[in-house]
Amino acid sequence: MKKIFVILAISLAMAACGGADKSQPAGGSEADSAKSADQNAVAHNSDAAQDTAVNNIGTTKAAGTPDNKGEALMAASDCNTCHNAQSKVIGPALVDIAKKYKESDIDMLAEKVIKGGSGNWGTVGMTAHPDLPVADAKEMVKYILTVK
Repeated sequence: MKKIFVILAISLAMAACGGADKSQPAGGSEADSAKSADQNAVAHNSDAAQDTAVNNIGTTKAAGTPDNKGEALMAASDCNTCHNAQSKVIGPALVDIAKKYKESDIDMLAEKVIKGGSGNWGTVGMTAHPDLPVADAKEMVKYILTVK
């Protein structure tokens, strides 16, 4: 039985290796295929230049993609470990921060994000982020103040 299986396997392998490529139409050549591919590429590129907004192709935001720079910076950092948009985790909810502070507090809050501290929301201190650029901290705070 093993001999039959081995012979069958060798026969199938040889059959798969031999023979001409029959996928090309009779009389076709590689030059014809290349020319056809070039024409298809040109046609495709001219279609791509058209406005995709008509059909909303490729214009929708991917799920979970942040809307603004501050939100994206927060998503890429450790903020969500302690903060949630709507409910208190370890630190206050973003919505509560937005209710308590105004745009005039952006500089102070950005400094708080960078230096850390405690006392404003209980006894648990905020972790310092000394490597965070001031401009990024301000963008994060601006986003937080928009959370409703």
